[in-house]
Amino acid sequence: MTPLVDPNLATPETVLGALDFAGVAVFAATGALAAARQKHDLVTFAFFGAITGVGGGTLRDLLIGSPVFWVQDWRYIAVCLAASVAVWLVGARQWRFRALLWLDAVGLAAYGVLGAAKADAAGIAPLICIVMGALTACFGGVVRDLLAGEPSILLRREITVSAALVAATIFVVAQAMGLAAWPAAFVASACGFALRAGALVWGWSLPSFPGTVTR
Repeated sequence: MTPLVDPNLATPETVLGALDFAGVAVFAATGALAAARQKHDLVTFAFFGAITGVGGGTLRDLLIGSPVFWVQDWRYIAVCLAASVAVWLVGARQWRFRALLWLDAVGLAAYGVLGAAKADAAGIAPLICIVMGALTACFGGVVRDLLAGEPSILLRREITVSAALVAATIFVVAQAMGLAAWPAAFVASACGFALRAGALVWGWSLPSFPGTVTR
């Protein structure tokens, strides 16, 4: 019987590679949308898109001692540029800044998994893999917010970084339990996205420090 899904499409390399390009494209789009909010030109769109798309992965690769991924494969920068141009061509639309939040949610979940997976492949300890997942997912957004003069995602009480941590943690635990790469990536990404979606729709947030801090 012919399988419904080509086995070659379900290898860890294929699944995580596709997730990697998807995460880069989504984050690049959020960077371009941030440039749109500031009414920048197309060159700045491309710069915002590129630095947001590859920023987190660059930090991850430098910390774990791997070759920087986009230097080794030109397609990542091409994806960033294509996403930036697409946002430019869409133009001014009522929904585009709301779209930034939802694209960011997708990127946080996908890159939380991707960062953890790449660290795991490099032989990094499981706890540090989770940290690398969060850094991969969030650092590009931190740089984007700094460049755009927006409050950093690290300083927002709503759930953002936590969504990436959840995605990375679920992926690492699922892999440790013997779950194959593609279902582990799917489940982990879905859980991370659901958590961030709950924050967007229902205002979920982590509790703040109780009481008043005195000097």
